[in-house]
Amino acid sequence: MAEVRTLLDGRGLVESPRWHDDRLYFSDWTAGEVVAVDLDGRNEVVARVKSLPLCTAFLPDGRLLLVSSSDGRILRRERGGNLAVHADLGEPGWNDIALDGRGNAYVNRVGFDPMTGQVSKPGSVSLAAAGGGSVRQVADDIAFPNGMAVTPDDSTLIVADSYRHCLLAFDIEADGDLSNRRIWADLGEGTPDGICLDAEGAVWYADVPNERCVRVAEGGAVLDTVALDRGGFACALGGPDGRSLFIVAAEFLGMTEEHPVAPGSGQVLVTRVDVPGVGRP
Repeated sequence: MAEVRTLLDGRGLVESPRWHDDRLYFSDWTAGEVVAVDLDGRNEVVARVKSLPLCTAFLPDGRLLLVSSSDGRILRRERGGNLAVHADLGEPGWNDIALDGRGNAYVNRVGFDPMTGQVSKPGSVSLAAAGGGSVRQVADDIAFPNGMAVTPDDSTLIVADSYRHCLLAFDIEADGDLSNRRIWADLGEGTPDGICLDAEGAVWYADVPNERCVRVAEGGAVLDTVALDRGGFACALGGPDGRSLFIVAAEFLGMTEEHPVAPGSGQVLVTRVDVPGVGRP
């Protein structure tokens, strides 16, 4: 494995890395910011939304969607930088988002508030269809839905279930509904958070408690591991050739703590891999 270098540090709870137009976009949940950084570390804040979680994805036309979990809305960053309401999710508590090539947005919701110590309840995935309209639930009984990714042919949605230590897969129907639920990979003691796909059909998943980022094949065989010195929250493949693996990581203290991660411990890391990324988000 190539050297892991620090692209940016001194951040808070970092999440939701997305490669787009020669920059990596990520969210700093502590600061309520979406930040874009290039491969030389030059960075700027592109949006500010006070929400935790605060996950993002890009529409096919290049506009950025942001999940404002605190008020149950998907926001859309317009060309001039202003934020507009893209969809009303109806209630707070949303987590990750992934889009297919048609602009359908899949958003998952945790069934309880882990920050207040509530007893865990299974979560769900909902669909905000392209072009507006109602939001509808398309999957349920996911113990703790986390990172999601759509295959490049728009046929399959993969969802990380952190509490059940597995990756789930669903077929995507023509109307956006999900069917044929199955376990894509049993991860043993692995605890998947954010995920991304590569051109060989493998999944990289970030793992907070085990402080690593792991590449697995369908079925769960471990193909590669990047060891970290702090919790890995999410990952994305990008760069000019798609072979840069970006990992957002921070020193995790616990979701019920005043500060879920140690202040200033958030980092954006990058290393080189052999297989380029594909799919979305």
